[in-house]
Amino acid sequence: MSSTENLLKKIRQCTHCQSQLPLGPRPVIRASETAKVIVVGQAPGTRVHRSGIPWDDASGKRLREWMGTESSLFYDQSQIAIVPIGFCYPGKGRSGDLPPRPECAPMWHAAVLDTMPKIKLTLLVGQYAQNYYLRDKLNLTQRVRGFCQYLPEYFVLPHPSPRNNLWLAKNPWFEEEVLPILQARIAGLLTL
Repeated sequence: MSSTENLLKKIRQCTHCQSQLPLGPRPVIRASETAKVIVVGQAPGTRVHRSGIPWDDASGKRLREWMGTESSLFYDQSQIAIVPIGFCYPGKGRSGDLPPRPECAPMWHAAVLDTMPKIKLTLLVGQYAQNYYLRDKLNLTQRVRGFCQYLPEYFVLPHPSPRNNLWLAKNPWFEEEVLPILQARIAGLLTL
């Protein structure tokens, strides 16, 4: 068993936040030492919690469209790792799911990244991923508009949730200007 597989096994057995998780622990993560792209989102929703398949919902469909990838490539963990800020469903809040559990990323992310030396691009999807990795004082729109400043290591994206349709409508430059660059970078890194 590789060091990555060993670590993933430990993560999938994690019960650290069990008492705070309304549906119990079910860590959802995919990684491989050969992956070139990593998708860092927020946390699984209820559908993903049930299926155990990351981005197995409308948000995932839109994210795959944004990336210009078919499902078979997106779920090929030898090429794309999927490592959310929180690995388990955090519960429901007033206006959607609660934020990812704050313990998860500090506990596991550095170790996961250490097992993936071939990562060339990290997609930071949504404000929770961006706030954890970027540590700047910009808001999501400022970051996405200025996405070039984070390249080549990071590519910042809004969350692809249908709840963000209003943001997408107010910011048509995102789909017109940003997505073609994202798709070109993904195509240049992965075996299509």
